Amino acid sequence: MIKYFTPIILLTISNIFMTFAWYGHLRHKSSALWLVILISWLIAFFEYCFQVPANRFGHEVYNVVQLKTIQEVITLVIFSLFSVLYLREQFRWNYLIGFIFIVLAVFFIFKK
Repeated sequence: MIKYFTPIILLTISNIFMTFAWYGHLRHKSSALWLVILISWLIAFFEYCFQVPANRFGHEVYNVVQLKTIQEVITLVIFSLFSVLYLREQFRWNYLIGFIFIVLAVFFIFKK
């Protein structure tokens, strides 16, 4: 049972780092671009330290399409929380509708 959850946990941690590496600098627009690029690369290193093992372990129990689908759902959840809590962006109703369609896609991808 743990082998099914290990990749999900690792992908979640990886995605937190990824989201900060890609979008965290948007709160610091006055910082020099070269500096935020450097900091983003340093953060991305830790993303890969979790993402690579997540995919390696995950491929033992999920096929590649399922693994990528799991990663995309995690990305949407983490990014939504990040954009609302960290960037103070508004979560709109049409985003929710779009996410519902993505959940339907997940259903079909995992359907046997």
